[in-house]
Order: sequence, then structure tokens, then C-alpha cells
Amino acid sequence: MTVIRPAHAGDEAEIVAMIRELAEFEQAADQCTVTESQIAAALFADEPVGYCHIVEVDGEAAAVALWFRNFSTWDGVAGIYLEDLFVRDRFRRRGLARTLLATLAKECVDNGYSRLTWAVLDWNVNAIALYDNVGGKPMSEWITYRVTGDELDGLAAEV
Repeated sequence: MTVIRPAHAGDEAEIVAMIRELAEFEQAADQCTVTESQIAAALFADEPVGYCHIVEVDGEAAAVALWFRNFSTWDGVAGIYLEDLFVRDRFRRRGLARTLLATLAKECVDNGYSRLTWAVLDWNVNAIALYDNVGGKPMSEWITYRVTGDELDGLAAEV
């Protein structure tokens, strides 16, 4: 039996395990430092900064979607940014990723959010095919930027 549900306290170990499996899949395991206590604080605090849905197949955690609300100044309403979507290897090709996307789309529709947004690595052709298939549109006119580490510290020191 397949169940999709919001994560709850007690799921931290499985969530972190799948995040680490995703980091390994993305060839960036050395950059993944997340801990169970960080996930607990982020997802299950009184004011969470993120949310998570888990797919269970016959009681086993098979897939995860970690997301947060963002805000469109042009639309004047919230949206969802999907930070990570991961399906464990042995559960792939069962439609779980598509079902997670549909679950988040429903979250948007039910709450009056105007968009569901995510990023994908340019070499992940299977994910790109899925995203194209569900009607996702690449935002080719936008370039994603990030500031971290020493650069983040240096920029923050300017004020």
C-alpha cells in the first residue's frame, strides 16, 4: 500500500537518510552536513521554516519532498518552492515523484498559492523528462545565484 503524508516528529532519521542519499546521487555527499536535530527544528518547530511530505510503500519510507512557502510580489500571494524531491532507487518508476508533485500542486490550489517552483540539475535527464511531462516550464531567462561560506560572511560584514 502506498501512503503520502506530511512528515511528523519521529521522521527525522528517514528524512536525513533520504537527504543524504540525494546528496550522494547528486555527487555532492561531502557537502551534506544536515543533522536530525536541524531537520526537527526546521520542520517541527512552532513556526517551521520548511515542510515535508513522505511517501511510504508498504510501511517503508520510499520518497520525500521538502519544500517551503515563498512569495510572489507580482501575484501578491504565496507559492511553494520545492527544495528537494527524492525517490529511493528501488522505488523509482512507480509514479511516486509525479504523485508528490501532484500533492504539492494540490497544496497550492487548496491554499490559493499561485505557483509551484523548483530547480533541477541540467544532467538529470530523467527528472527533466518528468518535469516536462507534468507541464513544468524551464525558466531559462533566470539565472540562479547563491552566496555561501566566506562570501556570505564577507557580504554580511558590510553592514
